Amino acid sequence: MSLSPQQIQQHVSVYLDATQCKVLERSPQHVTVKLSPQADKMLTNRPYYWGFIERTGAPAETLSFTFVFDPEAYEAQLEAKARADQTSGSGASAALTQDPLLSRYYGSAPVPMLPVLGPGRIQREDVTFGSRRLQQIWQAAREEGQYLYLFEEPEPEARPKTRSAALEQWLGVCFKVEFSCDLKREELHYVAISLSRKQIVSQFDTQLQERSLSPRLPEYVHIRPAVLSLAEGAELLEQHLLEQLSERDYSWASQAEVRLAEELRIVDSYYEELLKEPDEEKQRLIQEQHEARRSEMQWQYEPKISLSAITCGLFHLHSPVHAPS
Repeated sequence: MSLSPQQIQQHVSVYLDATQCKVLERSPQHVTVKLSPQADKMLTNRPYYWGFIERTGAPAETLSFTFVFDPEAYEAQLEAKARADQTSGSGASAALTQDPLLSRYYGSAPVPMLPVLGPGRIQREDVTFGSRRLQQIWQAAREEGQYLYLFEEPEPEARPKTRSAALEQWLGVCFKVEFSCDLKREELHYVAISLSRKQIVSQFDTQLQERSLSPRLPEYVHIRPAVLSLAEGAELLEQHLLEQLSERDYSWASQAEVRLAEELRIVDSYYEELLKEPDEEKQRLIQEQHEARRSEMQWQYEPKISLSAITCGLFHLHSPVHAPS
């Protein structure tokens, strides 16, 4: 699996927008941003700096980056701009302002780009599939987006002015179900429960897509009282999902057990003669290898089902949520 530069830029842009970073420049190949304090804390690894800011209350100065998603196209873009500048004469003026010490060594040739760090400077980083920075942004998004607390904003024309509208609390959870043996299959289940009516719905994510959600409580609304605690709601959702999974066809597990038995038979037949080794020390080592090999086969082929919560949130919604047809 891989992602195109456009897909990577979309992923990164979603994170930058969600953390309220200031976009300074954008093109199909790159984006230049001044990080918000939230993103700076997650991406720049400056705990001592932020500890000082929080202790003293001094104004924070975040770092700026140029994230390049298509390095080849971006380099071609820079070269084209440099040729255009040189043709227009701006290249000559740039040479006049070049650092004298560097000019002594490089003459009229372009001075190599040096890394620029610190507040007020812009550092370039190539963000491609598999790069350290992309992995870091994904990890930050997972950590910061693991728990949500959002409110639905009413339409402007439907916003009440004389009375308060009720918001219903929904606990939504994205569960990952993993079916594994020597093969693997993963599923995501977005389910939610009303904490006031105990109603459970599936495909909750599709019902949120058309709603305008905000972390701030809108005006002229109030929260409908809940009859379930978060722990009780989470337990009911887990029970609901387990009941659905219990109705599945598990013939794949039986087939995996057959393959496991065959693999163990092959392993046992291989070590059968080796275990007749007369030397006790060698026999002990062979026995350990035999047991390790059997354990490896059991881990690989034995059918397993695991259920885990990837992310969850408390959503306060206006209109009722209906079960999908």
